[in-house]
Formats: sequence, structure tokens, C-alpha cells
Amino acid sequence: MLVLRSSVDRLEAGADIGLGDCPARAIYVVEGRLRLAAEGAAAKLGANDAWFAQGPTLLQVAEPSVLIRWELLPADRPGAAEAHAVSVLERPIELAPDRRYLLRADRVDFPPKGVAYLHTHQGPGIRCLIKGGIRIDSEGHSLEVEPLGAWFESGPEPVFAAASDSADTAFVRVMVLPVELLGKSSIRYVREEDRDKPKPQRYEVFIDQPLTL
Repeated sequence: MLVLRSSVDRLEAGADIGLGDCPARAIYVVEGRLRLAAEGAAAKLGANDAWFAQGPTLLQVAEPSVLIRWELLPADRPGAAEAHAVSVLERPIELAPDRRYLLRADRVDFPPKGVAYLHTHQGPGIRCLIKGGIRIDSEGHSLEVEPLGAWFESGPEPVFAAASDSADTAFVRVMVLPVELLGKSSIRYVREEDRDKPKPQRYEVFIDQPLTL
């Protein structure tokens, strides 16, 4: 059993921050600029950039930054008590030992009054809103989400989403999907009549990384 954890990091310029060992980590930059390094790889990131890392990760912050961080960890590992991080959401994820998976991080943008018709996905994930507002209807409940708020979608449970009536809306999500979906959409529409309707949302994929856990 693994857990998918999400947190928001608020970092000061000039900070050097080490993140502990992690089998799979995705970092998205909401605002700011920094350098990341892990296991022999490094990258400079700015707003609307994302990066995948395994193992310990070093953050070198060039200017005040806000990050969203997702980590896939053993369920018995305690969450980090980092002064710069606020835990947002955590959910258990059970992966079949005889299957291969990938970690996908992407961004979804809606115009005002945009909707995502009743749909499912082929794997679980946590979404974090970065602007606008959104209502999530699932399992007989409605959830109103504000910027830097998060919600979990199990995958097979149908979801309907309605974006703000008055503002552009966007969220970033990390999902754990079958590796066969590398480069392919994971969405399935529940109602036949919705499949061919115009879809207002736009997608930007940052990470599509096969996992070795």
C-alpha cells in the first residue's frame, strides 16, 4: 500500500532546501524561480514548470516561490514536518504488483462556465486548483474548491466538474495510471451522448513518467 501526498511549499529567496528520499515526486511551480537537483539530474524552473524526481531532492530558490508537491510514498512513512510546507491532502493508493504504472502531471484549463461532463479516469490522483474556482460532484456530494485547495479522484468513481461562472479556472493534477496510457488520454465519458460534445477544457502535460517502485 502506498499513499499519494500533496503539499504546498512557500519558499524564501536564497533558501537551500533538501527534501528527503522519495520513490516518486512531482513538483509544480505556481510562482517564482528555482533550481532543482536529484540523482545526477538538475533543472531550472519558473512559473508553470514541473519536474519529476526520485530520491533526495535539493531546491535552490532564486526568488520567492510557491510550489505544489506530490509524493508517492510507503503508507507507513510519516509525513515531513517541514516549516515551509503545508500538507494539503493524502490518500492511500493500492497498486497491483503484476502491473506497471506511470506518473502523470498535467494542467487542465477551463474558460468561464466550462464543464467536464460526467467521466471517469483509469487511475487515482490528486488535483490542486491554481486559479479560478471549481465545483466537483462525485459520490452524491458536491465540493467547492478555491485556489490551492485540492481534491482526490479515485479513478473509477464518476465525476462532474463545473468551473467558475466568471473567471478562467485551472488546476494541476498528478495521477497514477497504467503504463499502457503513456502519451494517451485517461478520460472516459460515462454517457454516450457526452462523448462527441465540444469539450471546453485544454490540457498541458508536464510529466508522463513510467514508475520503478
